[in-house]
Amino acid sequence: MITTSQITGQVLEKLAAIVGASFVFTDLETRKHYGHDETEDFVFPPGVVVKPGTPEEVAAILMMANEALIPVTPIGARTGLSGGALSVYEGIGLSMERFNKILHIDEQNLQVTVEPAVITQVLRESVAEKGLFYPPDPSSQGSCWIGGNVAENAGGARAVKYGVTKDYVLNLEVVLPNGEIIWTGANTLKNSTGYNLTQLMVGSEGTLGIITKIVMKLLPKNTHNILMLVPFFKADEACEAVSAIFRAGIVPSALEFLERDAIDWAIRYIDGLNVPIGPEIKAHLLIEVDGNYPDILFQEAEKIMGVVEHFQIDEILFADTEDQKNALWKMRRSVGEAVKSNSIYKEEDTVVPRYELANLLNGIKTIGNKYGFQSVCYGHAGDGNLHVNIVKGDLSDEAWDTEVTKGIREIFELTVSLKGTLSGEHGIGYVQKNYMDIAFNNAQLQLMKGIKDVFDPNGILNPGKIFPDNL
Repeated sequence: MITTSQITGQVLEKLAAIVGASFVFTDLETRKHYGHDETEDFVFPPGVVVKPGTPEEVAAILMMANEALIPVTPIGARTGLSGGALSVYEGIGLSMERFNKILHIDEQNLQVTVEPAVITQVLRESVAEKGLFYPPDPSSQGSCWIGGNVAENAGGARAVKYGVTKDYVLNLEVVLPNGEIIWTGANTLKNSTGYNLTQLMVGSEGTLGIITKIVMKLLPKNTHNILMLVPFFKADEACEAVSAIFRAGIVPSALEFLERDAIDWAIRYIDGLNVPIGPEIKAHLLIEVDGNYPDILFQEAEKIMGVVEHFQIDEILFADTEDQKNALWKMRRSVGEAVKSNSIYKEEDTVVPRYELANLLNGIKTIGNKYGFQSVCYGHAGDGNLHVNIVKGDLSDEAWDTEVTKGIREIFELTVSLKGTLSGEHGIGYVQKNYMDIAFNNAQLQLMKGIKDVFDPNGILNPGKIFPDNL
């Protein structure tokens, strides 16, 4: 079992010999910079930051660390919200930033081979130039990396129609903790050959291996979309409308929920954003349909209007231009940043069957009233994925550390009672690990831990994540 390890001069010499001295950093400023992500205000500086440039260098680092029992934390773009990239045991912070190339766009097979440090939006735009489409679009797509998306099985607004990251990963080059380099699968759309190691790696949060190449499938690019913002006088009716839209036979390309506070905070945060909101409006649905045939899209939009008009709504806003569409999406994607700019906050990533969204939202508000905290809720309603931002505001440190923690446990208990689970796309990481007993019994957790032990018997890779402290 590894413990917090001091980085000795001998270890530093070995690291410099592997990657070159210019890619080894021991100064406090650099270590602090790589010691945080977007999770609350946590900072866990690694003992040393190392920036390898090839799979072979990653393999040599892991082999050395495995022999010396030095913890290794893979570090990506540090946009995560569950603390997955925090070096809680110090050790080696393994920054993958030099793996930043799109290696090949295969237009014949609609595939792309990419390194993990490619920014998600750069990947999406690069394949779009060739008439292709990579659908997963997390809110941080302009800064997050595709490798982190794979590690966390990221989703995004368009997951409701197109699926999440796991649905696009075909094959992975992975460096195991003992230094072996493997490919997990094949570059094929179907694969029924043995255990699915590729999908095991997706969402494993950097605890089983280090991903160095990713082969992903692509889709043909759609040419048209319609985007509408629907204001509701009651937040729970906005949630109820989500399921009603699907029951009417429509699958939007995006269906996002924003309660009133989420939009208000985003509008204050973004200069020049003007979205008229009546004083009685409590929530909005941002709904997109896409495809190649405008006539069909207009029919789908009219059908959606027919559904939502059964609820108490105000006038529907249609985005007529690309600028209007971009402004509405910017508003939606900026909510988390807007909340964080005003206060320390905890973000929970609850997900339930979509019909239970209203029950989840109402329960969250009841729990907040019980424990005295404010929550700002928004998220991918089409997936039943509700982000819950719990705002510290004027709460005392004691209340923040004790009462809010009790409230979060109750939120997760409610979520699981509604046949949901703890995270839809942000992962478990460091901050949610001690709630895992709510979603899984001991037998299930031991099975997961057994898989971890097979890949990483010495427990060096991203320790302190996913598994409860008492496991």
